[in-house]
Amino acid sequence: AYRSALGDAALSHEAMFYYSYGLLHAPDYRLRFADTLAKELPRLPVPTDRAIFDAFERAGRELAELHCGFESVEPFPVTLAQGDLRLINIPDPVVFWRVEKMRFGGKQGAYDRSVIHYNHNLTLTGVPLEAYDYVVNGKSAIEWVMEWQGVRTDTASGITKDANAYAREEKGDPRYPFDLLARVIAMSLRTREIVAALPSWQG
Repeated sequence: AYRSALGDAALSHEAMFYYSYGLLHAPDYRLRFADTLAKELPRLPVPTDRAIFDAFERAGRELAELHCGFESVEPFPVTLAQGDLRLINIPDPVVFWRVEKMRFGGKQGAYDRSVIHYNHNLTLTGVPLEAYDYVVNGKSAIEWVMEWQGVRTDTASGITKDANAYAREEKGDPRYPFDLLARVIAMSLRTREIVAALPSWQG
């Protein structure tokens, strides 16, 4: 169907995949089909304009590379309430970087999402609010990191999941949760830029 509509018999499945990934990030597409997308598998329109297809394919490729390779993204240059991190004395990195539960600044009902309390040693300030625009499954990517990078015990099983243990044992770096947060902030901002540049999916 795509090959016929676009007049390109050599159009690859890979190109169609990335076009679809780009289209699924289009704000106007998501808004128009919000109700359907919440209940069913997405139905993707076949474009007749090759320029529109190419724009979404390019954006889809960049988004996919960004999202799949989030651990290699250059971390966002966070600002800390404590000052320059390079000047902070860290006698025991395991203790210094340990995170129990990240939380926003402010109080319940009036949270300040520009502030993230990482642990008792570190507080991020000036987190760009537009970074929260990148939402995955109903929650911003930043909030997913805040939720899962910490220590939590499953009520039903009693099993404790400790992101600090994973950071030490699997990543070999106790500051991994902190850097992951900074990387996801950067990834979210870049995602927003790519999505903002998308054309209308209707051409």
